[in-house]
Amino acid sequence: QVQVVESGGGLVQPGGSLRLSCAASGSILSINPMGWYRQAPGKQRELVARITGARSTIYLKSVQGRFTISRDSAKNTEYLQMNSLKPEGTAVYFCKYSTGRYDYWGQGTQVTVSS
Repeated sequence: QVQVVESGGGLVQPGGSLRLSCAASGSILSINPMGWYRQAPGKQRELVARITGARSTIYLKSVQGRFTISRDSAKNTEYLQMNSLKPEGTAVYFCKYSTGRYDYWGQGTQVTVSS
Protein backbone atom coordinates (compact mmCIF):
# COMPACT_ATOMS: atom_id res chain seq x y z
CA GLN A 1 0.00 0.00 0.00
CA VAL A 2 1.51 3.30 -1.10
CA GLN A 3 0.67 6.54 0.66
CA VAL A 4 1.85 10.05 -0.10
CA VAL A 5 1.45 12.92 2.32
CA GLU A 6 2.10 16.56 1.53
CA SER A 7 3.06 19.27 4.00
CA GLY A 8 4.41 22.79 4.06
CA GLY A 9 1.57 24.82 2.62
CA GLY A 10 0.34 28.05 4.12
CA LEU A 11 -0.22 31.74 3.64
CA VAL A 12 2.60 33.77 2.12
CA GLN A 13 2.87 37.29 0.78
CA PRO A 14 3.59 37.91 -2.90
CA GLY A 15 7.31 37.59 -3.50
CA GLY A 16 7.70 35.19 -0.60
CA SER A 17 8.84 31.59 -0.49
CA LEU A 18 7.50 28.25 0.66
CA ARG A 19 8.90 24.76 0.64
CA LEU A 20 6.52 21.87 0.15
CA SER A 21 7.38 18.32 1.14
CA CYS A 22 5.87 15.03 0.05
CA ALA A 23 6.63 11.89 2.00
CA ALA A 24 5.89 8.57 0.30
CA SER A 25 5.58 5.31 2.19
CA GLY A 26 5.01 1.71 1.23
CA SER A 27 6.52 0.00 -1.79
CA ILE A 28 8.44 2.97 -3.18
CA LEU A 29 10.98 2.59 -5.96
CA SER A 30 13.36 5.45 -6.57
CA ILE A 31 13.23 4.83 -10.33
CA ASN A 32 9.60 5.89 -10.47
CA PRO A 33 8.76 9.53 -11.10
CA MET A 34 7.15 11.91 -8.66
CA GLY A 35 5.48 15.19 -9.39
CA TRP A 36 3.72 18.25 -8.04
CA TYR A 37 0.38 19.41 -9.39
CA ARG A 38 -1.89 22.24 -8.39
CA GLN A 39 -5.54 23.07 -8.71
CA ALA A 40 -6.91 26.56 -8.29
CA PRO A 41 -10.60 27.17 -7.62
CA GLY A 42 -12.64 26.67 -10.78
CA LYS A 43 -9.65 25.44 -12.76
CA GLN A 44 -8.31 22.10 -13.86
CA ARG A 45 -5.45 20.43 -12.09
CA GLU A 46 -2.14 21.18 -13.80
CA LEU A 47 1.37 19.81 -13.65
CA VAL A 48 3.76 22.14 -11.86
CA ALA A 49 6.93 20.07 -11.82
CA ARG A 50 8.01 16.49 -12.24
CA ILE A 51 11.18 14.57 -11.42
CA THR A 52 12.19 11.14 -12.64
CA GLY A 53 14.33 8.55 -10.91
CA ALA A 54 17.25 9.78 -12.99
CA ARG A 55 16.61 13.31 -11.63
CA SER A 56 15.39 14.61 -14.95
CA THR A 57 12.99 17.50 -14.34
CA ILE A 58 10.29 19.38 -16.18
CA TYR A 59 8.44 22.51 -15.11
CA LEU A 60 5.32 24.42 -15.94
CA LYS A 61 6.56 27.32 -18.03
CA SER A 62 5.16 29.96 -15.69
CA VAL A 63 7.16 28.65 -12.71
CA GLN A 64 10.49 28.03 -14.45
CA GLY A 65 13.29 29.85 -12.69
CA ARG A 66 11.24 30.31 -9.51
CA PHE A 67 10.34 26.77 -8.45
CA THR A 68 12.74 23.88 -7.90
CA ILE A 69 11.75 20.24 -7.52
CA SER A 70 14.09 17.85 -5.76
CA ARG A 71 14.03 14.38 -4.33
CA ASP A 72 15.70 12.52 -1.49
CA SER A 73 15.43 8.84 -2.43
CA ALA A 74 16.81 7.69 0.92
CA LYS A 75 13.83 9.36 2.61
CA ASN A 76 11.30 8.68 -0.18
CA THR A 77 10.56 12.38 -0.09
CA GLU A 78 10.26 15.01 -2.76
CA TYR A 79 10.30 18.75 -2.29
CA LEU A 80 9.10 21.81 -4.12
CA GLN A 81 10.94 25.02 -3.31
CA MET A 82 8.78 27.91 -4.41
CA ASN A 83 10.34 31.36 -4.60
CA SER A 84 9.00 34.70 -5.81
CA LEU A 85 5.46 33.47 -5.33
CA LYS A 86 2.67 35.25 -7.15
CA PRO A 87 -1.04 35.51 -6.28
CA GLU A 88 -1.83 33.24 -9.23
CA GLY A 89 0.09 30.54 -7.41
CA THR A 90 -2.78 30.22 -4.95
CA ALA A 91 -4.03 26.67 -5.22
CA VAL A 92 -4.12 23.29 -3.57
CA TYR A 93 -0.85 21.56 -4.34
CA PHE A 94 -0.85 17.80 -4.78
CA CYS A 95 1.94 15.27 -4.83
CA LYS A 96 1.81 12.27 -7.15
CA TYR A 97 3.88 9.10 -7.16
CA SER A 98 3.62 7.06 -10.35
CA THR A 99 4.50 3.42 -10.93
CA GLY A 100 3.56 3.32 -14.58
CA ARG A 101 0.55 1.24 -13.71
CA TYR A 102 -0.91 3.26 -10.86
CA ASP A 103 -0.84 6.87 -9.73
CA TYR A 104 -0.90 7.65 -6.03
CA TRP A 105 -2.06 11.08 -4.95
CA GLY A 106 -1.78 12.89 -1.66
CA GLN A 107 -4.60 14.82 -0.06
CA GLY A 108 -3.14 18.17 -1.06
CA THR A 109 -1.83 21.18 0.82
CA GLN A 110 -3.22 24.68 0.46
CA VAL A 111 -0.94 27.46 -0.69
CA THR A 112 -2.35 30.98 -0.52
CA VAL A 113 -0.37 33.91 -1.91
CA SER A 114 -1.89 37.12 -0.69
CA SER A 115 -1.00 40.38 1.01
